Amino acid sequence: MFNPFTPGFTDDPYPHYAELRASEPVEHNELGFWALWRHRDVSEVLRAKMSVEDAKVTNQGPMANAYADAYAEHGIEGDGQSMLDRDPPDHTRLRKLVSQAFTPRTIERLTPVVQQLVDDALDQMDDEGKVDLIDALAFPLPFTVISVMLGMPETDTTRLRELSHTVVRSLEPVPDEATVREIVAAQIGLTELASDAIAWKRANPADDLLTALINAEDSGDVLSDDELVAQVILLYVAGHETTVNLIGNGTLALLRDREQLDLWRNRPDLDDNAVEELLRFDSPVQMSRRVTLEDYPIDDGVDGHTIPAGSFVIASLASANRDESQYGDDAHRLRVDRDNARQHVSFGAGVHHCLGAALARLEGRVAVSSLIRRFPDLDLAGEPQWNGRINLRGLAAFPVRVR
Repeated sequence: MFNPFTPGFTDDPYPHYAELRASEPVEHNELGFWALWRHRDVSEVLRAKMSVEDAKVTNQGPMANAYADAYAEHGIEGDGQSMLDRDPPDHTRLRKLVSQAFTPRTIERLTPVVQQLVDDALDQMDDEGKVDLIDALAFPLPFTVISVMLGMPETDTTRLRELSHTVVRSLEPVPDEATVREIVAAQIGLTELASDAIAWKRANPADDLLTALINAEDSGDVLSDDELVAQVILLYVAGHETTVNLIGNGTLALLRDREQLDLWRNRPDLDDNAVEELLRFDSPVQMSRRVTLEDYPIDDGVDGHTIPAGSFVIASLASANRDESQYGDDAHRLRVDRDNARQHVSFGAGVHHCLGAALARLEGRVAVSSLIRRFPDLDLAGEPQWNGRINLRGLAAFPVRVR
């Protein structure tokens, strides 16, 4: 049974995922949720007509009331207003308004901006010789890019980073009650920061995403104030937290397999495919959630299961991406020239497919390819430290030397 609290799990969860795929591919966990571990099942569920709204869960687990109690302590309601937390038609409406700023042409125009930010970071790394790659490149790159896209005013970067780190713990499958209270407090803090930024932008409009969101309209439909705040928080948090993991986890995987690092370094034609393989090999987001709206039959290869309507379902993206039935016996290995690497589910699928997928691919491709070609002697300068998260699993510290 899925147990993320075993020692060392967050350092390397993949052996446990392999056991689950083999022995319990369709799991009804004692905490109340269902979990799917195989690529076939995960891919199908992500595309199925299911909900992402927690209010639709009728088969509640023991943590069901924790968030409601925490919100009540602050005298607020915790109904999700971001498109990540809404079903169609609300999701369709919100995504249509926001997606106007994420067209392929818009993202492609960011390439020189991303390249310049990466080059500046690598220049600084070259001067210092030894750095923490998370602080030097993996965090500031996507953080700056989404800030530039939104046109955010000057703000307390340290506080924003701390609040963001706390809020994403809401994506953990089994947070404790104390953590839930910290998450709710951080959500309130981010709401205040986003509201201040929106007020400033109304007085100082510009050619940026935040101004576009404020003015976004489709057939007379506009974002409400609460919806506007929720989308800004989602874009800001999702716009950098996940890409930090892509750059950090991906670079570590390459340093642990020098043959694959050298292959990519010497083959610029692999730039796009190599990023897909990094996304597959160590998914920046390990899990996605769904809520069944009707009984959902599923075949585990033995006697089958039916997940009841109103059940909370965890779809393990990370486990699916290492499924031997999809990727062969070497699914546990990094192979930057893997033919079907792009069949990964790291960006989800269906109507909730990640809106920022093209931006993440761009940032990962430019950052990692530039890094490994600029510094042929790039290597570890100490033991990497994982952040201890189950879902947004990444590196908290990543010491490297460049010469």
